[in-house]
Amino acid sequence: MKKRLLLLSLLILYPILNTQGQVVYNLTDCIAVGLERNFSLLVARNSETIARNNYTPGNAGYLPSLSLSSRYSGTLNNVTQNMTDGTQNVSSGIFNTTTNTGVTMNLTIFNGFNVQTTYKKLNELRELGELNTQMAIENLLSRIIVGYYNYILQFQLLNTLQYAVTLSKERLRIDEDRYLLGSGSKLQVLQSRVYLNSDSARMSRQYEIVRAAQIDLNELMAVEDLSTRFTSVDSLILVNPGLVYEMLLEETLARNTSLNIASKNKIISEYDYKIIASRSYPSLNLSSGYSYNINTFSSSATRNQFTNGMNYGLSLGMNLFDGNNQRRSLMNSSIEIRNRELRYQEIEQGIKADLLTIYSAYDNYLRLISLQEQNLETATENLEIALERYRLGSLSGIDLREVQKSLLDADESLSSVQFQAKVAEISLMQISGRIMEYY
Repeated sequence: MKKRLLLLSLLILYPILNTQGQVVYNLTDCIAVGLERNFSLLVARNSETIARNNYTPGNAGYLPSLSLSSRYSGTLNNVTQNMTDGTQNVSSGIFNTTTNTGVTMNLTIFNGFNVQTTYKKLNELRELGELNTQMAIENLLSRIIVGYYNYILQFQLLNTLQYAVTLSKERLRIDEDRYLLGSGSKLQVLQSRVYLNSDSARMSRQYEIVRAAQIDLNELMAVEDLSTRFTSVDSLILVNPGLVYEMLLEETLARNTSLNIASKNKIISEYDYKIIASRSYPSLNLSSGYSYNINTFSSSATRNQFTNGMNYGLSLGMNLFDGNNQRRSLMNSSIEIRNRELRYQEIEQGIKADLLTIYSAYDNYLRLISLQEQNLETATENLEIALERYRLGSLSGIDLREVQKSLLDADESLSSVQFQAKVAEISLMQISGRIMEYY
C-alpha cells in the first residue's frame, strides 16, 4: 500500500516538478508578449491607423481636385440633300471623328467654414482612435496581470495541498508504526489512508486548475502553442499598501480613458453641429481647365480642325430653402450634444462610484491580510503542537485532522485575500490611468 501511495504521488507531481525546459516568465515578459501579439489589440491598432490616415487636408477639402479626361468618337453618315430647284445631292460614307483631351481643376474657396471644421473633426477622430487603442491596451494589461497573479495563486494553493499530502503521509506512517508495534488499531490506519487519498485527489484537481490558468494566460498573450508550459519568477502576491483615495480620485478625473473618450465624443458632436450650420453660408468654387480637340471631316472644305485653350470660372451658390431639413438637422444635433454631455456626466459618476467601491474593498482586504497572517501563524504553531501530541498518543486522529484543516484553511484564506487585494489594486491602477506602471 505504501508503494502504491508513493507511485500515485509521483504520477501526480511529475508534470509539476518536471520543469526542465519550461519557459520562465515574469510579469513584464507577459505584458510585452501580449502587447505584441494579442489579436484584439492588433484590431484596435489597425482602426487607429485608419483614423490617422483619414486626418489629411485633402480629406477635409482643403486641396483642389484635378482630373484628366480623354475621349475619341466618330460618326459615319449617309446624307441626302433635296435642293429648292428640285435637284438632289446624295453623299454616303461621310466619316467624321472628334478627339478631345482635357485637364480640369476644382477648388472650394469658401463653403461656410465646412472645410476648417471638418479638418478639426478629423483630428478629434484621430485622437479618439488613439484613446480607443489606449483603452484596449489598458483592458488587456488588466487581464494579463490578473491572469498572471491568478496563476501564482493557484500554484500557491497547489503547494498548500502538497503540504497537506505530506502531513497525511506522516500521519499514515505514525499510525502504521503504531499498528505494527501493537499500540494502534487497524481502523486508525485505514482512516489515515482515506485522508491521504482525499488530499491527493484534491491536489490532482488543483493541478488541473493550475494548468487551466497557464492556458488562459497563454491565450491572452496569443502564444502560438497554447499548451506551452511555463513557470513564473514571482511566487508571492505582493500588494501595494500605499494607494491613497484622494490622489486616485484626482488622477482618475484627469487621466481616466473612458472619461477622455466621452469628452472627445462630446467635442465631435459639437463639430457636427457646426458642419450642419455651415450650410447657411454661401459657397464659392473655382474651376479651371485646359482642353485639346481634334476634329476630322471626310466631306467638307475643311479637312481637319485643331482647338486648344484654357477655361475658368467661379460659381457662387447659396441654399435658400431646403424644406426645413437644415433646421431639423440643427435641432437634432443640439439634442445629440446634450446627450453626449449627459453621457459624460453618467460615465463620470459611474467611475467615481466604482473607484469608491473598489477602494473600500482594497482597504478592507489590507486589514484582512494582516488578520489572516496572524491566523496562519497561530494555526502553524497549533499544528506543530498537535502533531507532537499525536505522536505521543495524547491527541485523537479526528482532533489532528481538524487542526490540520484549520492550517490549510488559514493558508488558503491568506492566499485568496492577497489575490483579491491585488485584483482591487489592479482595478484602482486601471481606473486612475496608471496601469502602465506595471510595465
